[in-house]
Amino acid sequence: MASTTLRAAGVVCAALIAGATAPALAAPAPPALATAAAPPAAPSPSPDPFEGLTADQIGEKAVTATQSATSLRMAGRVVSGGQPLDVDFAVNDRSECTGAIKLRGGAAELRQTSGVTYMKGDEAFWRASMTSQGLPPAQIDATIELLKGRWLKIPQGRAGTEGLSGVCDLKALLADLGKDKKDRTGLVRGPDGEVNGTPVATLVKKKTGGETTTVSVAQSGKPYILRTVKTGGGEPGSVTLSDYDKPVKVVVPPADETVDLSKLDPGTAT
Repeated sequence: MASTTLRAAGVVCAALIAGATAPALAAPAPPALATAAAPPAAPSPSPDPFEGLTADQIGEKAVTATQSATSLRMAGRVVSGGQPLDVDFAVNDRSECTGAIKLRGGAAELRQTSGVTYMKGDEAFWRASMTSQGLPPAQIDATIELLKGRWLKIPQGRAGTEGLSGVCDLKALLADLGKDKKDRTGLVRGPDGEVNGTPVATLVKKKTGGETTTVSVAQSGKPYILRTVKTGGGEPGSVTLSDYDKPVKVVVPPADETVDLSKLDPGTAT
């Protein structure tokens, strides 16, 4: 039941990552879509760690570094199909994650560990999710009542939940960064800036139709991608990446606060 919504969140995140010049991830979601591309100006490190490199070469280094991460947090807002989607996830390379999403006026928390996914949504979230799947109103009402204040437990391999497997797959998510090198050519280096106190180099790419993507790359430590802002076009948004290589703690909900998916859908395990 929850797989369609989660798959949509994963696809949006992956598309944002792959669609940016070198990436597409960013920090806590702003109350409205970002309208400014460049981060605040900040003193540049001396010497410049990217001295002598073209913007495209900096982008390559950023992709390589980001793909090496063992964990990270992504948070921000994107627009897909005309709908705003807020995401805030911490995920590691062991397919564990914890975070939250907001869409269609509803909100939900998600946790995944040991192949089991737990999801807790408010009434608006579940109603929008189930309505979009064409479930009858009576079934929706009964399900919402059963899930009120409780976590939906989705064991690995349940029929119809295949889309959940990629939601917390960090390696698969980051692999999309290197798929289309055309997205990482034709970059221009903008003014240096700062993201959450870290000095960054900015890489800018403009496309026909008014779409502009600005990627902020760390100038200290590994050249991780720290923020991407996309303006114009049909799917604007802002995403920030942080907490690279930090532990991701996933708390399993108490058994008496969970409802197994089998109670909602008899599906069969694969």
